[in-house]
Amino acid sequence: MSHADVGRADVGRAVDAVDWTAIPGPPGRYEPEAAASGLRALAEATTLLQVAAAISCLENTALYHGHSGAVFPAAAVAAPLLLDIVAHAHPRAAGAAIDLLELGLRYEPHAGYTRIDTAEAAQVPLCCAIAEQIRARADLLAGHGEQGRQLLAEAGPHWRFRVHELFAEAQDVVVFGTADGVLPMNRFPVEVHAARRITMAADATADYPPDADTHEGFLRLTAMALDRIRTGAVLYSATCGARVH
Repeated sequence: MSHADVGRADVGRAVDAVDWTAIPGPPGRYEPEAAASGLRALAEATTLLQVAAAISCLENTALYHGHSGAVFPAAAVAAPLLLDIVAHAHPRAAGAAIDLLELGLRYEPHAGYTRIDTAEAAQVPLCCAIAEQIRARADLLAGHGEQGRQLLAEAGPHWRFRVHELFAEAQDVVVFGTADGVLPMNRFPVEVHAARRITMAADATADYPPDADTHEGFLRLTAMALDRIRTGAVLYSATCGARVH
């Protein structure tokens, strides 16, 4: 068995290890069994017809509703599996997997299905959860030409900021931490995630934008009391959090 065959077999086992029925989705649109069968089919696909059939399944009932441009929570769960397909599957399937990941950033979720719990935080906006997975495989995607680099660029605005230190300054709180993704240049709304929940929303400005190498920087959270945030909190874009189909 070749290395590629082993990789595709590993993807299949990872797909089967997920309880797709436990992932919430819009009734009448999300079909859990289609997620598993579509991902397995894409991992094994080598011809254009096989790839097209797998995409049709994943884009219309499993991860997305392509006709209306909606993303389901299953897309965030599938993101690392799609990245494994990029790594191990036939080039046609790999390109299709990158396209599917891009849809997860562009499409908007249905009300009531806009967030998902991750290892980093609870109730993360779907697009941000998908972007985290994309950035985690940056080296892989950078090796897939313009298509891979474009996906990394698309993930940029779906940023995350981890708070390491903080202090009060006048009526504001200044936080030091590390950023993943590309923070806005001007004032922008943020969600504060701590203790596995969203604790509050605030407006922020980058006092010292994150360094290109270390990703460390300072954000100013305006009109916030120091006791409303703690070290270890994670900030996400409130613009992403407000997205709804």
